[in-house]
Amino acid sequence: MVKLVDKITLLSCGRDKDLENDSHGGEEDGNSDSTTEADAKSTKKEEESPATFDKAIEGAGFGLFNLILLFVSIPAQSAAIFESSSMSYILPVAECDLRLTLEDKGVLNAVAYAGMTISAVIWGYLADTKGRKKILYWGYLIDAVCVFGSALSQNFIMLVVFKFLGGLVVNGPAAVLFTYITEMHGPKHRSSVLMIIGMVTSTATVSLPLLAWGIFPREWDFEVLGLKIHSWQIFLFVLGIPSLVSGLIFCAMPESPRFLMAQGRNEEALTAFKHIYYVNTRKPKETYPFKALVQEVPNRKSEKGEAIYTIEEKSKETPVTKKQSRTLAESLRSGLQQMKPLVRKPLLSLSLCCYIMQFGIFLGMNTIRLWLPQLFASMAEFEALHSGQDVDASMCTILEFSVNRTAETASNYADACSEPKVISMDMYINNIIVSATGFVGYFFAGGIIRALGPKRMMTYGLFLSGTFGILLYFSVSSLMTLIISATFLTICGIAVSSLLGAVVALFPTQLRTVVVAIAMMCGRFGALSGNLLFPVFIQIGCLPPFIMVSSVLILAGVLSILVPNPAKATFS
Repeated sequence: MVKLVDKITLLSCGRDKDLENDSHGGEEDGNSDSTTEADAKSTKKEEESPATFDKAIEGAGFGLFNLILLFVSIPAQSAAIFESSSMSYILPVAECDLRLTLEDKGVLNAVAYAGMTISAVIWGYLADTKGRKKILYWGYLIDAVCVFGSALSQNFIMLVVFKFLGGLVVNGPAAVLFTYITEMHGPKHRSSVLMIIGMVTSTATVSLPLLAWGIFPREWDFEVLGLKIHSWQIFLFVLGIPSLVSGLIFCAMPESPRFLMAQGRNEEALTAFKHIYYVNTRKPKETYPFKALVQEVPNRKSEKGEAIYTIEEKSKETPVTKKQSRTLAESLRSGLQQMKPLVRKPLLSLSLCCYIMQFGIFLGMNTIRLWLPQLFASMAEFEALHSGQDVDASMCTILEFSVNRTAETASNYADACSEPKVISMDMYINNIIVSATGFVGYFFAGGIIRALGPKRMMTYGLFLSGTFGILLYFSVSSLMTLIISATFLTICGIAVSSLLGAVVALFPTQLRTVVVAIAMMCGRFGALSGNLLFPVFIQIGCLPPFIMVSSVLILAGVLSILVPNPAKATFS
């Protein structure tokens, strides 16, 4: 009997254990199912929750669209470089055709910068109100018209007018291009993309003397509809093609979703994100992972011909109300209100330092850069006339020769221009070497700045460039001039990068764009001033132009000592 009871007890215990195991197994399966379901709900919730701009642009991916954008940046950035630098290459060639005096050459080098300086504020206002896309395609298309107009110029006045208009117009899309490209990339790719744009800029600078080398030696002189066409006009026509191509491509590009979100136009921004996603992934637009965007400002839909001029602060509630458009005067008043900190301590002295430094750097750098082709052409012509003779080809001798030849062209046109101008190959090669040196220097600039620090690099660079500026006066050969000028321009370029990097680090986020815009305007005014003053000082004597260049750079170096170390910046 006892044995029977024991057996029943054992069977009962075994059955209970099996049931317990089944129960635990069921619980485990239940937990697994619920976890999977929870993950799915979490992912779905994340997709349905409004996305910030950075999340949305990352969700659009990186692919074909971004490559197209980088491709179009090549002609776009080249157009800006060509507009500001092309005149320096045609001066030796067009001297007879346009009967240029020394002052005329200075005006042609400077006039594009005059247009850029005047239009800086206007373009900034339009870019922030009308959108990036419109500025890009209209700006480049109108610039193409201006460049083609300059290519058809028959006299000095006509060329000056078109170059001024070209500088006036290209300043807008050239500045907006950087903003547009960075706004089309997430944080992961922005720094790399900007480095690529920097390489494109250097490549465009190198391509100018290469194009001149390929076009100027050709004897292209003919008439079209009564207009006389020469090789330098063909050169200008070719330089207008990048503007035309850029304008046409930007017509098909979407508006910056960053701009649209900042204007409260989230529906349009989401459409832009979906388009980028589709081009990058080749998947249907409906599969874009985000269905809504964070509401940065009160929601509104755009109307034809209407722009929102300011961005309100975020509010907890986002009522769907239509905001009244502000007038231009109200918008400017609001902008000036935001800029008040720049005219008060502690930012007043710092911003003035940056503006004066930028003025000095651009004056020194662009004066030498834009007069170098003329100097190299005069050197080549001087050496050809005195080949086999033991004649000193010092800088002062070359400048005197250049001044006399230009004066002879103006006063005795028939004799001086009886035969076509022949430009030595050395002129092109020297300019290519100078441009290529700057291109190579760009690759080392980042490492040098990291090694020395931005403040030291800026200070040392400015004092060195000031020293090399005065050393040009002591040059005794074309080779020495080539080495000194190439080193001078490379160091100046690195100093400019260091200064702009300091501006970004030292000023509050909401003021950085304004400070950079004003600094660039001061820089262009410096380039304008330097190119107008250089021929005046040349006629006074050999030393004054180089004292001007050297002194402004050394002054900028002294001011850089007063600038706080960007590495220890307190603003963010």
